[in-house]
Amino acid sequence: MSDNNRTIVEVQHLSKSFGPREILKDINFTVKKGDVTTIIGPSGSGKSTLLRCLNLLETPTSGDILFHGQNIEKTMNIPAYRSKVGMVFQSFNLFSNMTVLQNCMVGQEKVLRRDKETARQKAMTYLQKVGMAEYINARPRQLSGGQQQRVAIARALAMEPELLLFDEPTSALDPEMVGEVLAVMQNLAAEGMTMIVVTHEMAFARDVSNHVVFMADGYICEEGNPADLFGNPQNERTKDFLSRFRQN
Repeated sequence: MSDNNRTIVEVQHLSKSFGPREILKDINFTVKKGDVTTIIGPSGSGKSTLLRCLNLLETPTSGDILFHGQNIEKTMNIPAYRSKVGMVFQSFNLFSNMTVLQNCMVGQEKVLRRDKETARQKAMTYLQKVGMAEYINARPRQLSGGQQQRVAIARALAMEPELLLFDEPTSALDPEMVGEVLAVMQNLAAEGMTMIVVTHEMAFARDVSNHVVFMADGYICEEGNPADLFGNPQNERTKDFLSRFRQN
């Protein structure tokens, strides 16, 4: 099997309930190395809950999540797993009492046990990549939303994960700042970073991802390559959701 065909994550019959409410219902999909998988669908369809289950920020009610064939709940050390599966949140989640550079170093030092100089060099490399190297001494409150999100991406990249999860990374941004974050993500995709992205940015899903998952009411209603799903959706819920976008 070639490296690019290697399965990174496999989700099998995943369900999640909060009390009597079933949020995720029998979710199944696979992510291979280099895939950019976008998860789209109406609000309340379970997209963010699915992403949080993938990082075990929420515990699945039933089903399995396999990482390189290992069940992440039953056989893996959770901190070690999370060091390989980074997450970028819609609300940035930067440490307000730390500088940009410190935000990008702390996880490396505490989780990966890197020495301070190595952590600093890695942080600078990835801050440069996202165009934020000149802001290393700034605090999050001194940055725009788009700048904070780019720092959050650099922080995740500095851990050098195998997979990056993005939970609606542009939803908290002013419209003029969305493009700068999407451009960083597009560059990561072009470099072969494996990503799962929950997004309302339909153009990104259509033009950048190679696999699209459409969710509604806790189910995966349809999935496939962007050309087919956007150009000729088969499920009625997918058709209805995409109808306004396809008219643009």
